[in-house]
Amino acid sequence: MLLAVDVGNTNIMMGVFQDKDLTDTWRVSTDPSKTADELGVLFKQLFEYKGISFSDISAVAISSVVPPIMQALDQMCREYIGVAPFVVGHGSRIDLAIEFDNPKEIGADRIVNAVGAIDKYGSPAVVVDFGTATTFDAISDEGHYLGGAIAPGVGISLEALFQKAAKLPRIEMVKPEGVIGKSTVTCMQSGIVFGFVGQVDGIVQRIKRELGPNTVTVATGGLAPFIAGYCETIDHIDPYLTLNGLQIIYRKNQ
Repeated sequence: MLLAVDVGNTNIMMGVFQDKDLTDTWRVSTDPSKTADELGVLFKQLFEYKGISFSDISAVAISSVVPPIMQALDQMCREYIGVAPFVVGHGSRIDLAIEFDNPKEIGADRIVNAVGAIDKYGSPAVVVDFGTATTFDAISDEGHYLGGAIAPGVGISLEALFQKAAKLPRIEMVKPEGVIGKSTVTCMQSGIVFGFVGQVDGIVQRIKRELGPNTVTVATGGLAPFIAGYCETIDHIDPYLTLNGLQIIYRKNQ
């Protein structure tokens, strides 16, 4: 089995592949302060709940945008699972032409998403990843990574409202009943949800003008099902796009 691990700023998404089939997934909070032993215990508990043991894992592939956690994660893989992890980096074989001023600036997750999108949905394409930041990645008709846009994520925006506006409370994200809120909380929920919907549709429409009308749009990330369901420009919602892209890149490098 291949264990694919995508380390984001807010969450770590993990999935186990049997050959090319994703069989089990987990999502946990990202905590750079955790030690290798703490990660080992956490992974063991999650695996055992699904009937998986460390001995079932023959390889580990990691993409990460959180450098401080990587030493502990690498040590955990070696000591508990017994394998040296493959980490997506600038020396990895990805078979993806990158047209970006400085490719080293691109987060590993954005490259992994692009590889996964091309493999499953073809090109041209736009990948919208709803994470700590909302990222938009453009892929040309030739399958080249062109760049994109980065905007504050939903969680960041909610926290900013709470911290910077004295009378606004910290709220729970729920689906608004309509655009016109009838209380402070519902007004905030409406503004956040439909504000992001407008942002996504607006940016995707502008990208499509440059890529062409046949561009497919794929949404991924933890909040993709929540926000993308309201969007008019999203063609596919794929919560496991990053994990699938990660296993594709791992196999390219074997």
